[in-house]
Amino acid sequence: MKQATFAVILAIASIGSAVASPMSDAAQIHFSAIGAGDTSVIMRGYADNAQLTWVGGPLDGMYAGSDAIRATWEKFGKAVGPARVTVLALEESANPKGATIVAKVQFEGKAQVNVRYVLTYRDGKLVNETWQIDPKLTAAAY
Repeated sequence: MKQATFAVILAIASIGSAVASPMSDAAQIHFSAIGAGDTSVIMRGYADNAQLTWVGGPLDGMYAGSDAIRATWEKFGKAVGPARVTVLALEESANPKGATIVAKVQFEGKAQVNVRYVLTYRDGKLVNETWQIDPKLTAAAY
């Protein structure tokens, strides 16, 4: 009986973790577009009043609005080139007002860039993004 109960609990837990949400999917698309240097796809995810906070590296700073954010991603794309994207971890918190994604992502192009990400979505659009360069980032250290 204990084995059957454990199997049911394990099955329910794996179903919950296997189901992606629209915001987790949007974050994955965002990461992939950054790796591909596809600025048009990157920009589709943002709300009009979005903000990007970049912590560390040559692009360190705060960027507000579509023009400033687009220019930042164009600079990153030129510097790193096409990059292989590996999402080491992704966690979502959501309620009726919005969702927050916290992720660890590695971009491997001309250089490897390890990033701890925080993305905030409201009404299905990215309104706030924090890109934290994290040289020590690993899958185990979340």
